[in-house]
Amino acid sequence: MKTVLVTGAGGQLGQSIKAISDQYGVLNFIYRSSTDLDITNYDEVSSFFDENAIDWCVNCAAYTAVDKAETQIEQALKINEKAVENLALTCKKANSRLIHISTDFVFDGSTSTPYLENDNVNPINKYGETKLKGEEVIRKILSQHYIIRTSWLYSEFGSNFMKTMIKLSRQNKTINVVNDQIGTPTYANNLAQVICKFMIEDKQGWGTYHYSNLGSVSWYGFAKEIFSLTGTDIQIAPVSTEEFNTAAIRPKYSVLDKTKIKRYLQIDIPHWRESLKECISNYSLIENNK
Repeated sequence: MKTVLVTGAGGQLGQSIKAISDQYGVLNFIYRSSTDLDITNYDEVSSFFDENAIDWCVNCAAYTAVDKAETQIEQALKINEKAVENLALTCKKANSRLIHISTDFVFDGSTSTPYLENDNVNPINKYGETKLKGEEVIRKILSQHYIIRTSWLYSEFGSNFMKTMIKLSRQNKTINVVNDQIGTPTYANNLAQVICKFMIEDKQGWGTYHYSNLGSVSWYGFAKEIFSLTGTDIQIAPVSTEEFNTAAIRPKYSVLDKTKIKRYLQIDIPHWRESLKECISNYSLIENNK
């Protein structure tokens, strides 16, 4: 049995891994949030690995407040670069493998075709810059790694666009949603399954992979589908990025090409609409049982 440390366990991806973990009996999961394990402290991380004989580390921890990162750059770097460096150094010392979650925001969005893993990176906001630095430090230190870039992550857990839309619809009759940023929503449950498949198969094809659901849509189109599936009667007004006026610039196009991961893991990736239906169904069960 392999022992797996999941950092950032209190976030939506960490909770999604925990929700499906009973499907993977050969993996012994240990979940740690920032209050349980300070991954920005190298000595604390190193001691934890020594005490628990970690085979795999899945780093779901991240500073993800895109707009706040524009002014809180030191905090973003502490979590998205320094903590990642600590994990990579510790994994190397312990001969452990690292799975690290990165983002479509390492790209500038200037293309109109899905991004390949080896396409040029050029982040246009501080969040993207810090996530890219995390990628770079892993590649420099540790050969036994998988970096998985994903996009527009949502789930029944934590904070995300789907849950925000549902909450806003209960408070407003009309909402504005950006209609000129194109990407792919990714159900965290699907990503969690892929992460576990990497560990189960252990094929050691180390490197960077892209994973999101299939298809593409604007945030406006995503919101429309959320309200359609939840039977919500609300007016949605499409607005431009310029009209919405956020602190951080977002890529106008950030669809990821999944050819590499599909071939490597021999998987079928569900369309984002199918996964959204599943997520809303699971979310409704949770809400109804409260």
